[in-house]
Amino acid sequence: MHNEIIIIGGGASALMLASLLPKNSATVIEHNAEPGAKILISGGGKCNITNVVMGSEYYVGKSTFVQSALDLFDEKALLKWLQSRQLRPVLKKNHQYFCSQSAKELLDVFLKEGKKQKMFLGENVTNVSKRGAFFSVRTDKRTLNAKYVVVASGGLSFPKLGASPIGYEIAASFGHKIKRTAPALVGLTVQKEQFFFKVLSGVSTEVEIKVADQYCKGSLLFTHKGISGPAILDASLYWEKGKIEVDFLPNFAWESIQKSKKQLSSLLPMPKRVTKAFLVQLNLDDKQGVKITQEELCLLQTLNHYSFAPAGTFGYAKAEVTKGGICTNEVHADSMMSKKTEGLYFTGEVLDVTGRLGGYNFQWAFSSAYACANSIKKYL
Repeated sequence: MHNEIIIIGGGASALMLASLLPKNSATVIEHNAEPGAKILISGGGKCNITNVVMGSEYYVGKSTFVQSALDLFDEKALLKWLQSRQLRPVLKKNHQYFCSQSAKELLDVFLKEGKKQKMFLGENVTNVSKRGAFFSVRTDKRTLNAKYVVVASGGLSFPKLGASPIGYEIAASFGHKIKRTAPALVGLTVQKEQFFFKVLSGVSTEVEIKVADQYCKGSLLFTHKGISGPAILDASLYWEKGKIEVDFLPNFAWESIQKSKKQLSSLLPMPKRVTKAFLVQLNLDDKQGVKITQEELCLLQTLNHYSFAPAGTFGYAKAEVTKGGICTNEVHADSMMSKKTEGLYFTGEVLDVTGRLGGYNFQWAFSSAYACANSIKKYL
């Protein structure tokens, strides 16, 4: 059976690509029974589509490669494309765009657009090879031939939604290097020195985290497994191993503390349970501010740079994305085509490009799909 284009995957990048290509030019192969499973659960079911503040600096990956795709199709172009299809994302938290009701609004746009392409659902791709000008794509149900193959199969996060390493395996079979993958935008587990965090499960507090040479601000959520929340998810993108430094009292004016008759648990701008837990760890009494000594103040100020080494992450089952992937120096930045095999393309999360929390990974999925579609359409 002959096709022009085969798209492997049925997530955000694959669906965007299918929408952008001419009618009846592509066949989408998705191993789940329905496409877009990850879209539906993202952003708490509201799907954080993109961000007002966009640029390669919000990604881990080769910045020139990332910026090349963003320049072709940025957040403004994406919003315009969605609005022309009656989807008007709403701005939340000052700079993040979400679906107004639910993520299903975005998926519905893609399903409507995707009707112009053929779609095989519930099929697993087992092998891709190339002979002459044509690729042979074998699934557990059929063998298809095509001039162009696009690997948009995503990463390893959320295995319960059918995540698989097939994209990396296909790339490796064509001689591509794969940067070691790891869970990202994920909670961190703790070592025994921080086991007291688990007692605080369910409590969150505002922090600033320094990890490598990056700063991540937002809330930290204590959990029964360790720590999570937006600031931690962001920090996990940059954490490999070793220590992170958490400022539990960002911008706190210490000079006011020794003049107050309030108890420390009321003075420090953290939930009381958190303050009391730290006082126990620092071996300090919960006393009035006016009664603390200079030495005790110095101890308290260590909360501005509380340094510790996480034990690990919550793993792929809880990770929003996968960092690492197909090395981008072997892929053309303006088209997403392999530098090793003509007609073979890679888009989205399968590449070694990972964005911060806040819509950056969806934007990458869409921008890389746009670059790919632009390239393929020149040949059709």
